[in-house]
Amino acid sequence: MIEPGRGDRRFQADEWRDNAWYSLLEQTYLLNARLLDDMVEASDLDAKAKHKARFFARQFIDSMSPANFAATNPDALRLALETGGESVKAGLDNLLADLKRGRISITDETAFEVGRNVAVSKGSVVFENALFQLIQYAPLTEQVAHRPLLIVPPCINKFYILDLQPENSFVRFAGEQGQTVFLMSWCNPGPELGQTTLGRLRRAGRDQGRSRSRWRSAAPTRSMRWAGAWAARSCRRRLAVLRARGDKSLASLTLLTTMLDFSSPGDLGVFIDEQRRGAARAARSAAGGIYPGKELGFVFQTLRANDLIWPYVVIELPARASRPRRSICCTGMPTAPTCPDRCTAWYLRNMYLENNLCVPNRLTMCDTTVDLGRIDMPSYVLATQEDHIVPWRAAYRTTQLLGGKSQFVLGASGHIAGVINPASKNKRSYWIDGSAGRRRRAMAGVGEDGPGQLVDPLDANG
Repeated sequence: MIEPGRGDRRFQADEWRDNAWYSLLEQTYLLNARLLDDMVEASDLDAKAKHKARFFARQFIDSMSPANFAATNPDALRLALETGGESVKAGLDNLLADLKRGRISITDETAFEVGRNVAVSKGSVVFENALFQLIQYAPLTEQVAHRPLLIVPPCINKFYILDLQPENSFVRFAGEQGQTVFLMSWCNPGPELGQTTLGRLRRAGRDQGRSRSRWRSAAPTRSMRWAGAWAARSCRRRLAVLRARGDKSLASLTLLTTMLDFSSPGDLGVFIDEQRRGAARAARSAAGGIYPGKELGFVFQTLRANDLIWPYVVIELPARASRPRRSICCTGMPTAPTCPDRCTAWYLRNMYLENNLCVPNRLTMCDTTVDLGRIDMPSYVLATQEDHIVPWRAAYRTTQLLGGKSQFVLGASGHIAGVINPASKNKRSYWIDGSAGRRRRAMAGVGEDGPGQLVDPLDANG
């Protein structure tokens, strides 16, 4: 008997074990899946080609699961009988709605509304230009820290990914700790911003956000903390430029599930090579086009197809009559236009294809050479164990690149959930590396069956 992999939720119905027909389907599928995996591993390919073969073989294997088809999904058949066919009608409605959107929706998008049940922390826009709005949140304590906290989210997510509902709002949590919180909300770029370059994005975006936050705060030292959320890596590049110019206004840096060394980008690297950039992408970039959010969202979904694609196809079969309502899903997948193509093309080439950022003085930005070693303020680097966009070993390499003292923390869960899930619910664990080099495990309500001892993150065999 072949058991499904750890965390595989496709075969949880009792019929997969108790019914001989369903059990045969499951075992045949898992046996053939193992065969295809073994064929890929036995192939005579270099490491990069084998990674691609492994990824696309897994996409095919996942798509062929008997749980993905109405006739072989016991949950779908049972629900159709119990509802007298109403679930089939609901599934078709879901399918038609997705076809109209041109994408697979992973949550009930009508369940959430900004200002009503997401993004409810009190704040106001204190500055705006064509690229972003700067939000200052109201203090939640009688006294606040001298230094404000500026949060720079990525262009591909909405700002309220850090301010969903009160129980999982990082913004609210920071305010309760006495922080004065500023957060940048990027615009959805239109054709008028198609010629925007990364240089303009830095100067008119992060520089103004930084200076306005300092000016609006009551900090006597006019210095601040900078939190770069997820993929907003250009704020790290900008920090190197500021340090090279002798600017000491930033007192500390927090990096949330992000990469500075792109030598091992994980499965995302499968989509980024010279061949896949393509003539169409180059032409769109030259014409000043906008990178579509739906395209990027689909790429992210394929990285975890069994969690972010096939369960929702099954809903349309359906196995459930309605979509789940999860606030994290309303910002986790980019759907709106994300970034000018000229910025995207520069970023993909210099980061993923050539990995120029981690080489001192190879990149020049704002007429200044970039050396991450010049970033000498304290830094806090958070990675998550199940991150499918930023592998945690790649995030760990950040500690080898920055010049100041770094604290690395490995959290449980994934790219976004591992950041915003509150510790108060005692459902998460994390690991830290002590000053003596001993790896310690700090648990928060997790039993002994939780993740085990860490290995050396830079050990390729780990």
